[in-house]
Amino acid sequence: MPRTPKTDAPTAPAAKASPMVKGLQKLGLVRAIDLALHLPLRYEDETRITALRDAHDGEVVQIEAVVTHSEVSFCPRRQLVVTVDDGTDTCTLRFFNFYPSQQKALAVGQRVRARGELKGGFAGCQMLHPAVKAAGGELPGALTPVYPTVAGLPQPWLRKAVLGSLARADLSETLPPGPEADFTNKTGLQPLWNLSQSLLFLHHPTPDAALATLEDHSHPAWQRLKAEELLAQQLSQLVAKRGRDALRAPPMRALPGGLTAQLQAVLPFELTPAQRRVGQEIAADLARPVPMNRLLQGDVGSGKTVVAALAAAVAIDAGWQCALMAPTEILAEQHFRKLVGWLDPLLAARGQRVAWLTGSQKKKERTAMLALVATGEAALVVGTHAVIQEQVVFDKLALAIIDEQHRFGVAQRLALRSKMRPDEADARGAVLDQVDTRSAAPPGVAPVRGEAATRSGSATGVEPHLLMMTATPIPRTLAMSYYADLDVSTIDELPPGRTPIVTKVVNESRRDEVVARIRAQVAEGRQVYWVCPLIEESEALDLTNATATHAELSAALPGVLIGLLHSRMPVAEKKAVMDLFTQGQMGVLVSTTVIEVGVDVPNASLMVVEHAERLGLSQLHQLRGRVGRGSAASACVLLYATGDAPRLSDTARARLKAMVETNDGFEIARRDLEIRGPGEFLGARQSGAPLLRFADLATDTALLDWARELAPLMLDRHPVLARRHVERWMGGKSEYLKA
Repeated sequence: MPRTPKTDAPTAPAAKASPMVKGLQKLGLVRAIDLALHLPLRYEDETRITALRDAHDGEVVQIEAVVTHSEVSFCPRRQLVVTVDDGTDTCTLRFFNFYPSQQKALAVGQRVRARGELKGGFAGCQMLHPAVKAAGGELPGALTPVYPTVAGLPQPWLRKAVLGSLARADLSETLPPGPEADFTNKTGLQPLWNLSQSLLFLHHPTPDAALATLEDHSHPAWQRLKAEELLAQQLSQLVAKRGRDALRAPPMRALPGGLTAQLQAVLPFELTPAQRRVGQEIAADLARPVPMNRLLQGDVGSGKTVVAALAAAVAIDAGWQCALMAPTEILAEQHFRKLVGWLDPLLAARGQRVAWLTGSQKKKERTAMLALVATGEAALVVGTHAVIQEQVVFDKLALAIIDEQHRFGVAQRLALRSKMRPDEADARGAVLDQVDTRSAAPPGVAPVRGEAATRSGSATGVEPHLLMMTATPIPRTLAMSYYADLDVSTIDELPPGRTPIVTKVVNESRRDEVVARIRAQVAEGRQVYWVCPLIEESEALDLTNATATHAELSAALPGVLIGLLHSRMPVAEKKAVMDLFTQGQMGVLVSTTVIEVGVDVPNASLMVVEHAERLGLSQLHQLRGRVGRGSAASACVLLYATGDAPRLSDTARARLKAMVETNDGFEIARRDLEIRGPGEFLGARQSGAPLLRFADLATDTALLDWARELAPLMLDRHPVLARRHVERWMGGKSEYLKA
């Protein structure tokens, strides 16, 4: 008789599941394996009783004692005060929130077990709000796990649910046998425990387990979990990459003497060697009949826009359209101005032009632009998320460029990649119905599906090439993990003429000195940015706001035109302010972080960032990159305030220190990753990238290298194991990897 496979259904008891199941769903725990992989935040040691005479101040202990006194006191506030005696000493238990049932359980004469932090004082030792239960019964044989939870999902119920899931979940081996998955020799770490052994131990570690190895995740059981997680990520990335490689895209080559050559001839500057190199990498991708999926990274001001223009020229030369999408209207307009200046004169001879699409356009202008896009007269379309709205229909889209890609959600990126005529989409869907698309994926591994896949696959080439750009350089470990399915090009040098930026950290108390520095800069004909974190006064955050700073500087600098820019202003007003500053008529621009990307004013030589201690490291680096774009010596002043605290937090100090010590975007990115972790660094909550819950890219590089080496071998030689491994760890999250 064949064995009945273990079920992977939710573990909640059906009779009283409703509120509990809702709690589990909030935590993303919908399968038995999800609960099995829901590991404790920490552990409580309830396996031993400590005598009060042996306990130390500040130690968390469990005592067993008799209640000798119990009363409700109203000094200084209502509280339940209980005195207990364990035969070696006495201790006071205090409860500021309590119920009648607790009073009854702590009546004089009751024998109880209390667990909490012991604090000494003039009145003797005490515990505040200890966990209390009736004495008696055997002590637990393992440490008590404390799990991440939500309101309405108590720890005792969650512990039972996890315990049941460990028995129900399929924890069978998915690592291939033999030397392929050899772990010890390739990592230098201890041999891996098996998965079942590891999970049972981590949920219920024995009292003799070294808590330090559990807390720092260095225990062999933790190594197994981290190794499996990284392997699942690598497998998912590789499946996504192979799935895309099986799709078709139009091969496009630059023509001799064509638009690409003409563009290079009219550029007012020489390309740097780095720009030429990455341009050739992109051109080689575009010439292939498979979709390009490339990330172009380069520091602030390294010249990514011109590389994007050269890529667009290749597509246009081959008779196709290109779309460039940016996250903000200011950045999109910056791109548009540059691209119009470079390309429009060349496109005019071909009866084409660069189009502009944003959500703020008037209906008449927008209708005209939509018509240009639909007929193909708009060879290049630049805009914000308006580019992917339903009414936008391209004639022949073959190249999608996304700037600051981490600022877009997955749905937006997929929508741009799948833009096409509705009738073409229907025809291509019919082709898919006749083709077994699973042949595109390795045998036994689920194919990449979803919107991009269902609208792709015809022999004519329906999947556009994708170029993503970022001014936040990707550290090596992130490139090897979260971006493992992408080809990465790096512009690792700045154009000549960029002046180094001096960064100073200044206390808010020296604000008058900063204003005097601004006055001197403006007198020399230079321009200044002053960035504030808020638009208007906020009761929640006592930060200097942009409108107040604008008024203050206007009073302090008579005769100087000072502008105000923030996201709530009407588009026409924002454009007018930016035009005045760009043209040099405005001396100082007070702005929120809306100018973080996209503003290019070579005459601006001073950047002041208020409350810099509250901004992220990458954001500070982006803001600093708005100056130093001309020949004048440039500076960035980071104003900080400690408020009521005696000093800055360690995190804020680390950020500001990094800004002073280096202008290198790659070093900034590395430190930012150390400070924030990959989730915040990538904006993973909106990007959809599956976060690593257990592995730490800063310390687990040996595990990551092992997973990268094993993943292709598993897909090729053990596809069934690979599929099971990905399904166990990723569930439906691997769909996001298409974007």
